[in-house]
Amino acid sequence: MGRFLARRLAFSLATLFVVVTVAFFMIRVAPGGPFDGERRLPPEVEANLKAAYDLDKPLVEQYVIYLGRVVRGDLGPSFRKKDFTVNDLIKAGLPTSLTLGISAIAVAFCGGVLIGTLGALNKDQWLDQTLTSIATLGVALPPIVVAPGLLLLFAVILPWFPAGGASSPLHLVLPTIALALPYLAAFTRLTRGSVTETLGRDHVRTARAKGLSLPRIVRRHIWPTALIPVVSFLGPASATVLAGSMVVEQVFSIPGLGRYFVEGALNRDYTLVMGTVIVYALLVMTANLIVDLAYSRLDPRLKVSS
Repeated sequence: MGRFLARRLAFSLATLFVVVTVAFFMIRVAPGGPFDGERRLPPEVEANLKAAYDLDKPLVEQYVIYLGRVVRGDLGPSFRKKDFTVNDLIKAGLPTSLTLGISAIAVAFCGGVLIGTLGALNKDQWLDQTLTSIATLGVALPPIVVAPGLLLLFAVILPWFPAGGASSPLHLVLPTIALALPYLAAFTRLTRGSVTETLGRDHVRTARAKGLSLPRIVRRHIWPTALIPVVSFLGPASATVLAGSMVVEQVFSIPGLGRYFVEGALNRDYTLVMGTVIVYALLVMTANLIVDLAYSRLDPRLKVSS
């Protein structure tokens, strides 16, 4: 297991290096700059600003300077938010984004497993057909469509929840549902198919013949096998949930990393965009590593060998 973790960490570092490199040069070659605005700055003022942020140096030299700062854990100052460094903004927004993302993936996974299992146990009955239809509809509705609809219905027409912000758990109910709904539908469909296949296996039929209760059969004999492909989907699902949180945070005015990323991209705030990209990449790689470890624990055939 130690060698497996070492290889995965080495691969993650290489991946992070590629992500940082590609993102750095992509944002720098995009049209516009961090000091462009409706009013053009005097040339001497703009020259002084570029010198203060090392933007007057060749691009390769800027890249080397930035890599040196990142290695030291310094993500640099924000070009547009003068009173804050990127580290300060990430410290302020990361807890909110993590709370929203973890809540959404937990709701999607737990709800999808329970609904999918219920549908498989009632295969081809009215309950199964109803749940399957709802899951199909959920897959077709991305967060960018669901979020404004929930906001209009439950915050404007029916003022049951706050329309924006993140000052209390109640503020995160609608964003969590909007972010989780498409992935809940995907987990439901995946679980239903996997549980349906597992129900026909010999060890499940033997457990039924012994007279074991249905809840015990599900927990001890069906889920350990059926959830293997479901857990493997957690990695890419976590990545897409993090990406989708950018849209949801904008719609609900949540001060998280996604909102900072959008603002940084629009304002050409190079360091803010790079900082959020690095944090998102680290979160995705961490989620994938956790899923790989859980995957090997669920399936004894996949135990990591020496």
